[in-house]
Amino acid sequence: MKTLQDKIIALKQKKNAVILAHYYQHKAIQDIADFVGDSLELSRKASTTDADIIVFAGVYFMAETAKIVNPTKKVLIPDENAGCSLADGCPPEDFKQFLSNYPNHTVVTYINCSAEVKTLTDIVCTSSNAKKVIASIPEDQPIVFAPDKNLGKYLIAETGREMVLWEGSCIVHEAFSLEKLIDLHKKNPTAHIIAHPESETHILKVANYIGSTSGMINYVKNTDHDLFIVATEAGILHKMQQDNPQKTLIPAPAKEDNTCACSECAFMKLNTLEKLYNCLSDESPEVKLEQDIIEKALLPIQRMLALN
Repeated sequence: MKTLQDKIIALKQKKNAVILAHYYQHKAIQDIADFVGDSLELSRKASTTDADIIVFAGVYFMAETAKIVNPTKKVLIPDENAGCSLADGCPPEDFKQFLSNYPNHTVVTYINCSAEVKTLTDIVCTSSNAKKVIASIPEDQPIVFAPDKNLGKYLIAETGREMVLWEGSCIVHEAFSLEKLIDLHKKNPTAHIIAHPESETHILKVANYIGSTSGMINYVKNTDHDLFIVATEAGILHKMQQDNPQKTLIPAPAKEDNTCACSECAFMKLNTLEKLYNCLSDESPEVKLEQDIIEKALLPIQRMLALN
């Protein structure tokens, strides 16, 4: 009897589809995906695929990005309600009004924003390439950075550039408890703390390494150290442990008690294997964008990809 995984693979082959998944997805989805990556890696993969259908197992802004870089292809998402606190916290009309106060600024937006916000942007960045993007802008040119204030504060500290910040944040990366983290480290004093730059400043100050999702995975893989406390969405632990079966990985503790005592993105976890099968079978929900939005949003993404 065919398993759900078998049925998805058969459908994928029949329809010439590719499944792209973010590291924060359920283990079962990561295991069946053609490619698992962070926002930058997935943007690159989406822009080069020759599949007719892209099934994007992530959150909605990621699927929008795949559509923007591949407008002639059908882009599906298992659950169209898979949103993002950063993207949802930066409404296009509010952001447009905000930018009217800074008419001579270069607008840099983190890829975690809607397609419409990208149309108001000069260049997009991810956590992997944000410092490179900031470095590409002349030093005398003022910058607006949105929507993540924590990533913005980190970039100000790292680059020495003053930037106007939009007051947005990721609920997942603001969920870590510094007090609990310090207590956990006292129990594991040899552990390296690794953190995503979307985390709050007080978390970053105690980290041994700060980097993007893929950067954190590579750090664990390439260092001789064997014990890590990981401050990002807990879904990353699956791939990280697969790559490093001999190393010990501990999720950083969340402020609130929950089922795993770690920080999980409820939006990311809306996608399930069953929903993935149904969306590929029905070819719905499909991500659709107006042509003028695609054309305007593509420019800042292309500028980002050109830097890499």
